[in-house]
Amino acid sequence: MTSYSRQDVLRILQIGSRQLQAWERAGIFPQQNSYSFQDLGQLRTLRILREEEVSVALIRHSIVAMRAVAGMANPLLEASVVRTGTRLAFRHNGAMMDPISRQLLFDFERLEQMDRPSASSEPALLRGPVAGRSQGVQDMFLAAVQAEESGEKNSAIELYQKIMDLDPAFAPAWINLGTMHFHLRQFDQAEALYRHATEIDPSYVLAFFDLGNVLDEMQRLDESIAAYRRAVALSPRYADAHYNLALAYERKCQARPALSHWQAYARLDKDGPWAEHARTQIRKLLDREKLAIAWRSERFIPRCKGKAALSLVTGEPSAPASQPCFSTPLPTSAGSGR
Repeated sequence: MTSYSRQDVLRILQIGSRQLQAWERAGIFPQQNSYSFQDLGQLRTLRILREEEVSVALIRHSIVAMRAVAGMANPLLEASVVRTGTRLAFRHNGAMMDPISRQLLFDFERLEQMDRPSASSEPALLRGPVAGRSQGVQDMFLAAVQAEESGEKNSAIELYQKIMDLDPAFAPAWINLGTMHFHLRQFDQAEALYRHATEIDPSYVLAFFDLGNVLDEMQRLDESIAAYRRAVALSPRYADAHYNLALAYERKCQARPALSHWQAYARLDKDGPWAEHARTQIRKLLDREKLAIAWRSERFIPRCKGKAALSLVTGEPSAPASQPCFSTPLPTSAGSGR
């Protein structure tokens, strides 16, 4: 087997020594002095992701999640990486998965390729089991997703219900059926399905996020916040959960936790459609905080004679009574995730 030196890798892939060291320190590629052709392929993937401005932290988090979900030793070698918005997905055994949310995704790009005359004859549906599920259940799930996306709602519902009968522990089916009820504004049914998914798999991030969405729609803010916080605890880089948490805290006039989650969202999504709104809210909340400091003392503190002295006044900031806690209309929560 041909081996390559460290200098060979830097020259062939046109990457800098510091860049390679950064990947090694981040734990997304092992430090070594000799590299195989397969190693070059993994490093090329990392270089492409960084050129697309995917953060090292997101790459590392996605790799760790994929190892846990699919039992892979090396996801960069055993699967192909696909960027989906602000997240990373992995193609493996004919399926595409978001490992952070543990959600199977419908692979439109692969379907388009298979519709072409030169495409492989491999079937569009999943060829083998993923994460311990039977092939039949996986096939039905992807067929249900396809039916839903093409507008065949009744067929999708029947397939999801059949999956739940065959494999009651298959949480994605409960989530997707709950989302269909969510869009029909049948919130009680959606809540029941989402809650069952959280009980089936307490580490399923998307289940808690979607539960937070439906509780928010039902004006049950405290419960909604608890669900979003659980999603963030399971996946600290889940940008959408930070966004919806910030909105929920603003509705409860809790500026400081709202600010914290706006800032988290802005760090995770620098250029997305909601990034500018997050930065605007950060500026507004910081300005309000400065104003609140001026109103911190509710009584007059006279100057001490002689030496200058500082007096500490405790208590929460008190805004003028004439000002509402939040005067800017806030957008509604993002729709249920897919």
